Amino acid sequence: MNMHLMGEVIVVVGAARGIGRAIVEAFAQESAHVALLDVTPGIEAAAAEVQSRHGVRTLGLIADVTDYAAMQGAAGTIRTTLGPCRHLVVAAGAGSGKFGFPFWNLEPSDWNRVLQINLLGVVHAVHAFAPDLVEAQQGTMLFLASVAGQIGSQTDPPYSAAKAAVINFAQCAAKDLAPYGVRVNTLCPGMVRTVLNRSVWQAWHDQQPEAERLDYETWAAQKVQRVAPLGQLQEPEELAAMAVYLASPHARNITGQTLNVDGGQVMHS
Repeated sequence: MNMHLMGEVIVVVGAARGIGRAIVEAFAQESAHVALLDVTPGIEAAAAEVQSRHGVRTLGLIADVTDYAAMQGAAGTIRTTLGPCRHLVVAAGAGSGKFGFPFWNLEPSDWNRVLQINLLGVVHAVHAFAPDLVEAQQGTMLFLASVAGQIGSQTDPPYSAAKAAVINFAQCAAKDLAPYGVRVNTLCPGMVRTVLNRSVWQAWHDQQPEAERLDYETWAAQKVQRVAPLGQLQEPEELAAMAVYLASPHARNITGQTLNVDGGQVMHS
């Protein structure tokens, strides 16, 4: 299927690894130009690699999503180097790094960084890049949230609450931007082999009695069998395929929606 994204400028925030990097690759395969933003050193080299492999223009920028000025600066640099943003994907995310069940295992101070990255990071990116889309009267935004934001996951309450807020903000933004021809959606993974998912296992592992600890692969296999009817982990490329579809004209009537790629873990009526 032709996604009609050739030559479009895509901005992926949180592009260095995991789902964000898979999304970069998927858009580049569609001959879109991609700006990769991340706090990880080496993002410039990653962008050059994508450009060499797919023959599209890319730009790698070190930028912290919690820093609004940095997001504004990145938007300006992208505008002058690749052109105005047409599709924004915010894939940056982080958990507390602690096992949050019960919630008082955490301190209120454990919430600050999680909310800064997962919620205010989205707000910063949207404020920085929305003017390009509004001026063009077209484009899309996609926020990576989580099924945890829909089910009140006890594993990491700050993360769950932040992702729930992201889903709600996406609905607000979708209503505000619809008159300008801009669509906004939220994409929720279930269990994906990423650094973040592994950190959830690590937090669980470290607070278990030694005799009850499991290695990551065993823990992940058991958990996904328990929570997902299809009983299988999701792959970053599956999320990336949905991200590309949602940015394409094929999805022109999809906005304000929360779409799950989760093996059936969350089912909407």
